[in-house]
Amino acid sequence: MKTCNNLHIGISSVQHFLVDGLCICCMYLLADMYCNGFGAYGNRLSMGCILLYNVLAFMSQPLTGLMADRMQHRHWLLLWSSLFLTLAVGCASLLSMLSLGAMGDAAVEWMLMLVAVLLGAGNSLFHVWGGKQTVVKTGNDIRALGVFVSTGALGLAVGLVFFSWPLLYALLLAIMVLAVIYVRWDNGESMPVTDFTVRSSWFTPVRIWTLVVALMLFVGYRSFAGEVFSKGITKSQTLILTIATVAMLGKMSGGWIARYAGILKSLMVILAGVALCFVLRSDSVAVLLTGIFLMNCTMPVTLYLANLLLPGREGLAFGLLAAALIPGYLLAVYL
Repeated sequence: MKTCNNLHIGISSVQHFLVDGLCICCMYLLADMYCNGFGAYGNRLSMGCILLYNVLAFMSQPLTGLMADRMQHRHWLLLWSSLFLTLAVGCASLLSMLSLGAMGDAAVEWMLMLVAVLLGAGNSLFHVWGGKQTVVKTGNDIRALGVFVSTGALGLAVGLVFFSWPLLYALLLAIMVLAVIYVRWDNGESMPVTDFTVRSSWFTPVRIWTLVVALMLFVGYRSFAGEVFSKGITKSQTLILTIATVAMLGKMSGGWIARYAGILKSLMVILAGVALCFVLRSDSVAVLLTGIFLMNCTMPVTLYLANLLLPGREGLAFGLLAAALIPGYLLAVYL
């Protein structure tokens, strides 16, 4: 990978860590405040807003991905994302300064939902921007895809475990600084993405979209299995951070493994390992972590294949796979 591409991957990957960390940090700060202030009602309200944020952040990505594919100056997506996140933090700060008795239940509900919507919109715009930029800057390099998508997992864990107002403001400041640096540095250059679909008459539109849907189903199943994998296990702060670190390393490693071992061969070995770990998962934490590592190795592979199937629509490809995560997650949590 060229030096300028490495610089893009470095900046956008750090931003991914920061954005996901900020969003979960902000939501849990408000959840903690209103659970303590409103009891059971506050708990239901806070959890509902967290669910609203998650659904909006992921399910809206096919739409924001289409925007990314159509925009010539995609840095506006990054700037709008930073603006929405700043407004969300501002609204959350306003809520924290007001006494709970000074606002009616309806006002509290609307303000919390506004924060969730702003965070979800900012998160969605950032992810499709980063996904699209990584593809066009590196020519759909599977190693770069793995690095970019990996850091969000650790950001979520850090934001969840260490949520605090100083951390929230530090994350926001870093996001804004890096956004300005990136916009000023980016020269607009891109690398061509290999398009194998035009070289074979077999890849008709119907077959292409059948394969895309198959990838989405696999991603949804991976999301479901990932939640089921650790369900019922008491997670200490140390274990949460450990699981997130292992997941991040799995996503990073998956791209390198597939690049040098081949996609088909690596997938066969990885999925066999996941199946074995799933059977033995109750035996030890080491087996659990191994399974999580292997499962996350498949993430850059699915994204790489989706980009090949939808050349020129990499934002849509990223958004579709992101949206596929939510049904699997909800099934695992609520079944």
